[in-house]
Amino acid sequence: MTARDVAVRADEADLRLVRFLWCGNDGTVRAKASARHGLEGRLETGIGLTVAMQAMNSLDQLQPVEGMGPVGEVRLVPDLDTFRILPYAPNTGAVLTDHIALDGDPAPVCQRSFLKRMESMLAKRGLVLRASFENEFSLATWDGVEYVPVDSGLCFSTISMTPSQDYVDALVAALDAQEIVLEQYYAELGHGQQEISTGHAPALQAADEQLLVRETIRGVAAQQGLVASLAPKPWPENAGNGGHVHFSLWDGTRNRFHDSAAPDSLSAEARSFIAGVLAHLPGLCGLAAPSFNSYHRIVPQYWAGAFVCWGHDNREAPVRVASVFRGLEEASTNAELKACDASCNPYLAVGGLIAAGLDGLARELEPPEPVEVDPATIPDDERARRGIVRLPATQAEALDALEGDPVLMAALGPTLAESYLAVRRSEWTAYAAADEPFEQRGHFLKY
Repeated sequence: MTARDVAVRADEADLRLVRFLWCGNDGTVRAKASARHGLEGRLETGIGLTVAMQAMNSLDQLQPVEGMGPVGEVRLVPDLDTFRILPYAPNTGAVLTDHIALDGDPAPVCQRSFLKRMESMLAKRGLVLRASFENEFSLATWDGVEYVPVDSGLCFSTISMTPSQDYVDALVAALDAQEIVLEQYYAELGHGQQEISTGHAPALQAADEQLLVRETIRGVAAQQGLVASLAPKPWPENAGNGGHVHFSLWDGTRNRFHDSAAPDSLSAEARSFIAGVLAHLPGLCGLAAPSFNSYHRIVPQYWAGAFVCWGHDNREAPVRVASVFRGLEEASTNAELKACDASCNPYLAVGGLIAAGLDGLARELEPPEPVEVDPATIPDDERARRGIVRLPATQAEALDALEGDPVLMAALGPTLAESYLAVRRSEWTAYAAADEPFEQRGHFLKY
């Protein structure tokens, strides 16, 4: 698609604005929008953006990162193939963007470009990572004092579906209009909690669509006078929201995770890739479950996975190998990263997943023995012997683990790593010094 093609589509749809979307180090989705006048030129060359934005945290506090102050600019250059007409925003479209330096090269801080680099490294092995996101989110009303869940029903119950049915119908229609494949929907465990899963796609497309899905979940809610939150722990007493990532490796139409001769259908490549993810999982949490709020969810016996382990259909393992579908064994062979939520930048989470898995492939790692019980029920001494260690229990611990992981830090590069750690650590400082209501307010509407 060319800039002219997009401009023509914008005219045909009577659009007045096109949002140039990006996701920052703080995991929030931000945008600058072009009016129709001059749109074609901006689609070709981008929109200017201060370099300081990538040092801004989710409280809009600018961090002292070298080269990311008041002087300097990057361009938000759109990937024209990502153009969508937004069903929930009047006369508005959107494109996903890369941060491009003034010399025309990807800016070192660009998270989307980081994921492209990781895809390129995987491509040298003839492989493509396909991924899909399962998003849990909470639907609420605002009563003037607090956010109130739209229901207090049961997990998977039609009782819980009923209060949300008009919203969900509009959500499904909005996803269809953007050509985003919806696989499943249901009411989840928490009061007001919903879950949707979208179709698997190559890594970059999956991350792009994750941003569009997050925007759509919230935008459709706003249309209906509701508030949707993908925050990891929207209410202290309610269930947490995950943003699980299902992943597998492909070579054309062949799923390289699948081996029909293996008892669990997992190939040697799949095992090495999973072993790499496990080897780097504490640091990967710093990218995939990166907010202060994330660590109210990643606790033992909350089905989020709080120990470094994997298992077959074990929902207390942060890496779960899903059972295959009869008759679709190869197509359905995949693993799931449960230690992930929608406060992450999806380009960083999926890119970090690839970097970890690539290390497992390069070293031909073998995963430890799978855990087929709740790891919290295993005696402490046995857990220690088997290397089933606790994942980070706080945002600060996760960021320390990330900084201490040479593979992930090298993959990110110094500019992206420094700015990311500065932004996320500043959030830890702010929320650790504040009370619980401040934390809830700070996450509920931003994710």
